[in-house]
Amino acid sequence: MSVPLSIVVPARDEGGRIEGFLRAHSWADEIIVADNGSTDDTAARAEACGARVVNAAGLTIAGARNAGARAARHEWVLALDTDERVSALLAEELPRLLTVASAAAYEVRRRNFYLGREQRRGRWGRDWIVRLYRRQYSFIDTSVHEKLEPVAETGTLAGEIDHDPYRDFSHHMAKMDRYARWGAEQLWRDGKRASVVDLAFRPAWRFVKAYVLGLSFLDGRFGLVTSLLGAQTAFIKYAHLWALERDNRPNGRMGG
Repeated sequence: MSVPLSIVVPARDEGGRIEGFLRAHSWADEIIVADNGSTDDTAARAEACGARVVNAAGLTIAGARNAGARAARHEWVLALDTDERVSALLAEELPRLLTVASAAAYEVRRRNFYLGREQRRGRWGRDWIVRLYRRQYSFIDTSVHEKLEPVAETGTLAGEIDHDPYRDFSHHMAKMDRYARWGAEQLWRDGKRASVVDLAFRPAWRFVKAYVLGLSFLDGRFGLVTSLLGAQTAFIKYAHLWALERDNRPNGRMGG
């Protein structure tokens, strides 16, 4: 018996792994793929596997999630990404929960994997996100790191979501730059500018929080690399913001 909820997953040029995602979540009564402007066969592969496809071209990830949720036929929506998988425990928990749910949304722990190893410490070792919610709610439309709008009653799920975002190191580098640029563009639209503190101390503090306070030093070279990469992400975001300021300065104006 299928679980009476709608899984919504944004996808752009995910023809290589959309079928695996859909097979892994075939227990759900409905899966909606919010196609975010794919130029490959993502939509065709999704439809062949029985998923519904909605056009979300030109939208942010948050906008694509919301477009998919608006098309959902069930009251409950589970928001996922193509690099995420619901754990066996969570898949067993959901049918029972949906019959007695008292909250309007639920947060779930996300287990993050990096190049085949789970990140149990540092920033990614404590990753709780709200992903199960009644479809009357929406994600706040930001360029990156979207979150569900505030919900008064939020419960907690016992099961987990497994997250494996990077195929290899090169894929991580490309994705890091893309997300950092999106984050910088959002800051620019919000009227923020990159200060010396942002460029120098934010990355350093992020490293200290992950490596020292988050105990990533206990993971040896793995903890060192992941902590340094987190700091680099912060630096690249504010460097992009600094570059935006230079690109948008009046002609002839000298800047730092």
